[in-house]
Amino acid sequence: MSKRDYYDILGVARAADQAEIKSAYRKLAIKFHPDKNPDNPEAEDKFKEAAEAYEILSNPEKRKRYDQFGHAGTGAGSRGGYGGGMNMEDIFSQFGDIFGGDGGSPFESFFGGSRGGGGRRVIRGSNLRIKVKLTLEEIAKGVEKKIKVNKNVVCKTCDGSGAKDKSSFHTCATCSGTGSVRRVTNTILGQMQTTSTCPTCNGEGVEITAKCKECHGEGLTKGEETITINIPAGVSEGIQLSMSGKGNAAPRGGIPGDLIILIEEIPHEVLKRDGINIIYDLYVNFVDAALGTSSEIPTIDGKAKIKIEPGTQGGKILRLKGKGIPEVNSYIKGDQLVYINIWTPKALSKEEKAQLEALRESSNFKPQPGKNEKSFFERMKEYFE
Repeated sequence: MSKRDYYDILGVARAADQAEIKSAYRKLAIKFHPDKNPDNPEAEDKFKEAAEAYEILSNPEKRKRYDQFGHAGTGAGSRGGYGGGMNMEDIFSQFGDIFGGDGGSPFESFFGGSRGGGGRRVIRGSNLRIKVKLTLEEIAKGVEKKIKVNKNVVCKTCDGSGAKDKSSFHTCATCSGTGSVRRVTNTILGQMQTTSTCPTCNGEGVEITAKCKECHGEGLTKGEETITINIPAGVSEGIQLSMSGKGNAAPRGGIPGDLIILIEEIPHEVLKRDGINIIYDLYVNFVDAALGTSSEIPTIDGKAKIKIEPGTQGGKILRLKGKGIPEVNSYIKGDQLVYINIWTPKALSKEEKAQLEALRESSNFKPQPGKNEKSFFERMKEYFE
């Protein structure tokens, strides 16, 4: 099933500014929030869908890629592949920006509700960014890359807890293990209850009295992981792909960050990319152009033989249909355009000069633009038609 348009999800125009996007998301978040719609899977799906749309459209770079490439450009939305794969903790982390506060549910602050986690803060690992260089052939066909990534991994000695042993954990006395503290304030409207992260345990609900000697209480150590990246055909220079959960690990059972992959193109020796088309400059001497010949040229699929018709003019464009780059996640594929350039020798022997002098006065060797050739603009018009 194809994904819905993010602008349609939020109910905003494509030209909407950030204030409009933020306001639209706030209304949907309140309307479909799980605390307000208990045991309603449809409302939860709409809640997650709106959060994913806001994640993309509130970020100028992600929004630009989405406007240009659609869902394929951002890779957002699917767990296990590229994209956000947002869970409820990811979504609630946005609320610090939308509703203010420490990222908790707005309903928790105003109605005393809970999002099911007891208020305990879930730690998230940081994202990792790497660059992957691809050849034109790899971009055209898609490729699987195995990349070694140096990253934070869960400490094997303490299993990420940061504690020396189980006896080193004690329930936080300040919050009684909930990870949050509540405060009641008297206002003219009555008592107002607010919730904030526990300052003693930083929202974790426990305190560690003896730290792990291997990771010094961090719960993480440096390590290396070999990650398999499946890059789809048609990506371009500067596009970013995301692999959920493949970034730095988080301590104490937290959520790993994401791996952000920045694509770099390795320039080809003779082929040039123009969007989904491939450009190749073919140089033909004027004798072959006049008499006609065949020539073997490179393509992203190997060698191909093309025919040069007699009387071919410089600037003519030959098209090899389907020999270009595919669009990302699409059946559309570009062409290879062969630009004909007439090569003129700079040094001639006496015999060659004599032969050419004999042909100089021939009517066939006198330029007749209106009769023998079309202008560059006419040829381009014919190609695109």
